[in-house]
Amino acid sequence: MEHLNSGRMPLDGFSGYELDRFLDFFGSLGAETERCLKLGPAPREVEVMVQLLRSHLRGRLETPSSLIAKSGLSRGTGHRTIKAMIASGLIYQRARTKSGRTFSLHPSPELIDMWHDFARRVIALTGASIGTAVAGSYFFGASYLSGSLIPPLPARAEKLALTGSLRILLHADPTFLAMQRLKRQFEMHFGVPTEVRAVSLDRLHDEILDNSSRRSSRFDVVTSDTCWMAELIEKGHVLPVEDMSSPSSQDVLDFHPEALNTVRRGSTLFGLPVQTTPELLIYRQDILDEQGLSPPSTLDELMALAGRMHNPERGLNGICWNGARGTPVGTTFLMLLADFGQSALNLPRDGHRFRDADLAPDNYRPRLLTDTALKAAEFLVELLDHSPDNVLQMSWYERAKCYAEGHAAMAYCYTQIMPMFLNDPASPAYGRTGFAPHPSARGNPQIAPLGGWNLCIPSNVTPSRVAPLREAVRTLTSAAATKLYIENGSTVSSRFSVCNDPSVASGRPIIPIVDRMARRGQIQAWPRPAVSELSEIVRILGEEIHAMLLRNKRPQAALQDAQARCDKLMIGNGRYSSIQPDGS
Repeated sequence: MEHLNSGRMPLDGFSGYELDRFLDFFGSLGAETERCLKLGPAPREVEVMVQLLRSHLRGRLETPSSLIAKSGLSRGTGHRTIKAMIASGLIYQRARTKSGRTFSLHPSPELIDMWHDFARRVIALTGASIGTAVAGSYFFGASYLSGSLIPPLPARAEKLALTGSLRILLHADPTFLAMQRLKRQFEMHFGVPTEVRAVSLDRLHDEILDNSSRRSSRFDVVTSDTCWMAELIEKGHVLPVEDMSSPSSQDVLDFHPEALNTVRRGSTLFGLPVQTTPELLIYRQDILDEQGLSPPSTLDELMALAGRMHNPERGLNGICWNGARGTPVGTTFLMLLADFGQSALNLPRDGHRFRDADLAPDNYRPRLLTDTALKAAEFLVELLDHSPDNVLQMSWYERAKCYAEGHAAMAYCYTQIMPMFLNDPASPAYGRTGFAPHPSARGNPQIAPLGGWNLCIPSNVTPSRVAPLREAVRTLTSAAATKLYIENGSTVSSRFSVCNDPSVASGRPIIPIVDRMARRGQIQAWPRPAVSELSEIVRILGEEIHAMLLRNKRPQAALQDAQARCDKLMIGNGRYSSIQPDGS
């Protein structure tokens, strides 16, 4: 069990925002030095560096003329200085037009690294001299954590070789909304305009499939839910992005393994993870502490605690969850079935877990008529008594909102939606939330079902665009880009390196919590099996289970109808040829 309090962790690393603030401090210090000590101005290269870095971090484009004007240098001196810095590799000069007659200027990765290191050293030495808290992370001029600090995203030496805009289809959630806010910075990096379209979950799936039927793709990059990857790969809707057998692909080992496995077939990656967002149980630690209670680790404890906490007269419900018809409650049932220790399909067992790769025909058979499935269904019916009156209209956003506004003591929630209360001091749950993997049936390990998103390239993009689009996907899922999303409101990462960057972890404990779960192997993808029929299976379950929760069907009848419909789907797709005598 992990608890998030309102305290702040010490600042050991530098974000892009903090580097920008340091540049302001450095400029002010130079001005005071000149005024008080009657010294001459700083070397001319310094003014050019500061102005160029500041514009890069704020998403402003600089040309030789604009940079010279802001640096205060004469025209001749400015041109000579910039020319020398281009020759030394500190500045990138990038053509703005096809003719190559006009250029934009950008700090090279080397220049960014130099100032990143310089800023940390100055702050640490200042702390060591005057006794501030930051001194403890520095020892004889070298940071203990310097290897895990990720510098800001640099500009490319040459613009991305794309004609027209980079067109991206996204899901409308906090991480991707952060990507939209960073549009100008990515345009600075790539050197081409970007067009971003963000849509809801079900609409996103429909748009991807509709786009795949077109002769030429409307989008260059699409965002896929991890559970859609089997469908997109099997039907040939997405192209390979990376080959893990290539010596240049070692960076992919930085991704959380379960997230990487959703795009991997052999050594080929058909996308790259941009979010690892497991579903966790969240709970009001302050309410539990007031009554001397502990968070639940088993399903029996969850039910008992939800019943004890449920007090609608006081405006507090025991727990909220996805109960809306269709995909929301269908997903709830899949994950609850996993908490009881069973997969919805006849997947091969691997200890307490299941394997959803290299499946035989019999592994595709639904298993909805088992005693375990019936227990899961009956559990959900009982949980209704300790849930909000409108729980059967709740999906991902509504359940998080219910918890964030203080109307529930517990909730299931994906980490990608947690900024709703993690970043809002007005929320009653702010600084008072604990986190845990899903409670499980006795004898089964607790897991956190994997959710998340991958960036993919549609298979019907113009062939000449494929190579630069692979570069774009690598950049948009890079450690530097991931850190940038987090600095702008996201709370999720798919990379170990980003989770371990001190400036990322500072004030965002949910990120290292998820990282620890990933290292322990608690984040698992099998609750939503990697089969191309998954979306349809979830829809069927979502209709039958919802009818059961409305009391229109008994649990056994709902499961029988769901089994029959799923069998029909699988047989129609040629997965197997007949229904077994026991109905499975």
